[in-house]
Amino acid sequence: MAQPDSKKIFFENLSGAGKAIAVLTSGGDAQGMNAAVRAVVRMGLYVGAKVYFIHEGYQGMVDGGDNIREATWESVSSMLQVGGTVIGSARCKEFRSHEGRLKAAHNLVQRGITNLCVIGGDGSLTGANLFREEWSGLLAELVEQGLIEEDAVQKYSALHIVGMVGSIDNDFCGTDMTIGTDSALHRIIEVVDAIMTTAQSHQRTFVLEVMGRHCGYLALVSALACGADWVLIPEMPPEDGWEEKMCQKLSANRAGMKRLNIIIVAEGAIDRSNKPITTDYIKNLVVKCLGFDTRVTILGHVQRGGTPSAFDRILASRMGVEAVLALLETTANTPACVVSLYGNQSVRLPLMECVQMTQEVQKAMDQKRFEEAVKLRGRSFENNLKTYKLLAHRKPETELPTSNFNVAVLNVGAPAAGMNAAVRSAVRVGISEGHKMFAVSDGFEGFYKGQIKEIKWADVGGWTGQGGSLLGTKRTLPAKHIDKIAEQMRMHNINALLVIGGFEAFLSLLELLTARGKYDEFCVPMVMVPATVSNNVPGSDLSIGADTALNAITTTCDRIKQSASGTKRRVFIIETMGGYCGYLASVGGLAAGADAAYIFEEPFDIRDLQANVEHLTEKMKTSIQRGLVLRNENCNDNYTTDFIYQLYSEEGRGVFDSRKNVLGHMQQGGAPSPFDRNFGTKISAKAMQWITKKLTETFRQGEVHVWCC
Repeated sequence: MAQPDSKKIFFENLSGAGKAIAVLTSGGDAQGMNAAVRAVVRMGLYVGAKVYFIHEGYQGMVDGGDNIREATWESVSSMLQVGGTVIGSARCKEFRSHEGRLKAAHNLVQRGITNLCVIGGDGSLTGANLFREEWSGLLAELVEQGLIEEDAVQKYSALHIVGMVGSIDNDFCGTDMTIGTDSALHRIIEVVDAIMTTAQSHQRTFVLEVMGRHCGYLALVSALACGADWVLIPEMPPEDGWEEKMCQKLSANRAGMKRLNIIIVAEGAIDRSNKPITTDYIKNLVVKCLGFDTRVTILGHVQRGGTPSAFDRILASRMGVEAVLALLETTANTPACVVSLYGNQSVRLPLMECVQMTQEVQKAMDQKRFEEAVKLRGRSFENNLKTYKLLAHRKPETELPTSNFNVAVLNVGAPAAGMNAAVRSAVRVGISEGHKMFAVSDGFEGFYKGQIKEIKWADVGGWTGQGGSLLGTKRTLPAKHIDKIAEQMRMHNINALLVIGGFEAFLSLLELLTARGKYDEFCVPMVMVPATVSNNVPGSDLSIGADTALNAITTTCDRIKQSASGTKRRVFIIETMGGYCGYLASVGGLAAGADAAYIFEEPFDIRDLQANVEHLTEKMKTSIQRGLVLRNENCNDNYTTDFIYQLYSEEGRGVFDSRKNVLGHMQQGGAPSPFDRNFGTKISAKAMQWITKKLTETFRQGEVHVWCC
């Protein structure tokens, strides 16, 4: 039996008994809002609280009646994969007035609701905080008007607010990502990838406008993810004379045998005089100056629609749980907070501090303090901008530093989507740092065979969106051929190694580290960039390729569940990759809404299996007619996928039937997700900058010599 961990014990010690929580979505919709609503409802019910839906946002709170309904566990089933918000969202002028907020307070008190979870943008969250500050005064007015009893003022004396930001623009300060942003990037990249094929066929230039009236995050990250030639964003307008520089860049790319150009423009793009830069202006400029066949595509509301990505489902689910925990732990004096993403952790930050910082960004842009605006956007935005500038615009040879260092880059282990983006980034950053870059084909197998050649800036053009490994990759470890690899290092005068791969890459560097005592050739800076769908590399929260694999699992599970729609009750047993790491099964289960996930890290026995069967049997007696179980491929030697399928089939006989599906290598294939392209690009750039630093520090008397790195 699995032992309860500290987090589970912590959850069980929390009690929401006697508390009422209401959840609403307000302002513009965003993919993933439904996952947040689902998490709030189920976490609230789990701790014993009553949970209410408020339909149609603040308008529903003001109108009351059937707009405020009690939620059940089953009422949020099958919501994860639905875009938009199923409880509705509306902008409400009435709530902006004191009378409107008075009506809203009355409707909440009637139901005993004093805990509010608001999912929306900075305007919606600001309104919620104002409502909280006025709460005691509103209750006093309701008593005066005879609408509530005096004891209600004491009983419901404080309103507790927790916010979650739902916005595809990612324009809220204090969080690395907002709910909906990753899904919007998926829509953009799908369109860009499709456009690139037709643009290449006809040697065209495409100008794409993406959303972002006051924030250029979508434009910037999509430009980074597709390798766009030029990007225009409101936070950092181009320098005066940018038109000529852009045309020179486009012309140079065509001269370098590139058959297409992509220019991405945020809808709020401006120049240094705060004058709007439109897509038509750019199109006319390119046609007039260069004569290129140019087309404009405005993506519009397609960016808001569609199924939420795996990242948004997971982010929203984690934020929803954290929001309920925050409401349970709050006191009368606790200020309103917003649940944010910092790195890979859900954190709580003071709501109004984040709102004020968000408003400061717009002030900085209005006052032409653009450098400050970028800094206020946060570290993620700033890093994205620096990385894009580093990779998109090659410095002239005369401006490049001359380091005379040779750096080799190779892929090791199984292919992972995003590896090519990482290689492209490493090569271009390395060249910008003045190094000579060498590509090694087929991992360490190619290394000892001498499959090493210099790789140039243009050689990696268009690699960002390519799946698999264009360099080739093998699982071969270096120990058996260590002498030949040392010889190749010596022949090519390799001064540093960048290894991109999974656990095999990790083991490879350990073997090279061990060999330093015998071979001086390995006494050089060596760094590993984690890239594996299994996400099993020690010391790293995330690996390149894991997000793409999760999206493949989630999309497949959505389709499999839909296949049972309207048929008899059915349970699906899905086997995922991951080796001995349960990341894909557990996180994929969270994103797909699985009933159970069997993983190697959490031992289970026949009693656990029986309990899951009984749970599904009870579930199938309700209106829910589909079940989903995920199994990590190596979770147990005896309880195989076939065994679990046969057990469920036998024990569920007469109630439900079972089907099994082994997802296999489809989890490794396909184009990399926007997250993996962006993550691979940034982490590889950082690795190359670390290599440069170490090479500079350890270069003595004409050679590099590192004993510990």
